[in-house]
Amino acid sequence: MNNNIAHLLYDYLIELGISESFARYLNLLGLFLAMLIVVGILDLLLKKIIRKSSNILARKTKTNLDDIAITNKLPRLLAHIFPLLLAMELIPVVFTDFDYLGKMALEVGSIIGVILILNIVKSILRSIRDYMKTLPKYSDKPIDSYIQVFMIIAWILTIMTIFAIITDTTIWKFITALGAASAILLLLFKDSILGLVASITVSMNDMVRIGDWITFEKYGADGDLIEINLATVKIQNFDKTITTIPTYALITDSFKNWRGMQESGGRRIKRALIIKQKNIKFLTDKEIEKLKNIQLIANYLNTRNEKISNYNQKNNIDKTLLLNGQNLTNIGVFRKYIESYLSNHSAINSKMTMMTRQLAPTPQGIPIEIYVFSSDKRWTNYEYIMSDIFDHLLAAVSYFDLEVFELPTSLQKDDA
Repeated sequence: MNNNIAHLLYDYLIELGISESFARYLNLLGLFLAMLIVVGILDLLLKKIIRKSSNILARKTKTNLDDIAITNKLPRLLAHIFPLLLAMELIPVVFTDFDYLGKMALEVGSIIGVILILNIVKSILRSIRDYMKTLPKYSDKPIDSYIQVFMIIAWILTIMTIFAIITDTTIWKFITALGAASAILLLLFKDSILGLVASITVSMNDMVRIGDWITFEKYGADGDLIEINLATVKIQNFDKTITTIPTYALITDSFKNWRGMQESGGRRIKRALIIKQKNIKFLTDKEIEKLKNIQLIANYLNTRNEKISNYNQKNNIDKTLLLNGQNLTNIGVFRKYIESYLSNHSAINSKMTMMTRQLAPTPQGIPIEIYVFSSDKRWTNYEYIMSDIFDHLLAAVSYFDLEVFELPTSLQKDDA
C-alpha cells in the first residue's frame, strides 16, 4: 500500500508524458515537500496544544516545578517527539525508489532524534537544578556541579551514539575502542574529575555553602561564595569584583570560612591600645579621689581602695614610700574602666567572651587588648561599633595620666 501511495504522483506525471527518470525525481521532491508540510503543521499544532495545556496545569498546581519546566522549555521540546517519529515513518515511503537517499535521511532523522533527546535531558536537569535551588534544604549545596556531571555523561553518550549512527557500528564497539584512549580521556577531563571529587567532598563534609563569606588569601578572594561549578568556584568580593578559582582548590588549599562567626551570637573585636610605659605609675590618695568622679569606676575605687588600706594598716606597711604594700596603678584602673565601659555598652554581647588584658611589653609600649564580641555582625555596623568604642577609649586615656604611643612626626639627629 505504501508503494501505491508513493507512486500516485509518479503515475500521474507519466500520464502527462513526462519521462520516467524525471518523473521519479519530481515524485521524490513532491513527496518530500508534502512530508515537510505535514510534519511542520503537526509540530506547530502540538506545540500550541502542549504549551497551552501545560500553562493551564501549572496554574492549577501548588508546586512550582512545572513552572520551572515551562521556563526551561521542556513541554515545547516534548512536542517535537511525535512529529519526528511520524517523519521517520514517512521517510521509507518518500524515498521508495532511492534506497541510498532513504538511508541517509533515516540517519539524519536518527541524529536529530538523539540531539532532541539530549535537549530534553538538558531541560529536565536544568529544571531539577532550578527547583532544588528554591528549596531551603538544597539552596546552599553545589547542585551545579552534579548537574554538570550528568550533562557531561549525556554529551559523551550523545557523541558516541551519533558516531555509531554515522559509521554504522554498534555503540558497544565504540566504547571498546575508547578504552584504549582512557589515559587521554583522563588527561582531558582531569579538572572535571578533580572538581567532581571536590564537590562531593565539600558537600559531604559541609565545608562551604553557597552564600558563605570566605577568605582565600592565595587567590586574593575575600567575599561571598555565589556559585560552585564542576570546574570553578565564583566568589564575589566586597568590592563587587568576582574571583574565579578551581573547585579542587577547596580541598587542596587552605581558606577561611566565616560561617561560624555569622551563625554565632556576635562578631569578634580584637584590637589593642599601646600605652607608653613612662606614664605608668602608682596612684596617690589625691589622684584616687579625683578618679572617683568617673561614675563607671567610682564603686570599684571605693571598694578596692578600702581593701588596700585595710591590708596596709593590718600589716603595718610604711606608706611614706608609695611603692610599699598594695597600691592602685593608673594603667590597672584604666583597664578596669575599659571593662566597665564594655560591660555597659549596648552593642556588646555580654554572654560571649569579654576580656581586657595586658599583653607582653613591646619596644613601643604596653598593649592593652580589648577582646569582645559585637552583637551586630553586619560589616558596616560592626565597623561603626568598633570605631565608637575606640573613639571613646582614646579620648579617655588622658584622664588616667596615660598616653598612647605614636611615632614622632620627625626624627632629629643629634648634632653632637
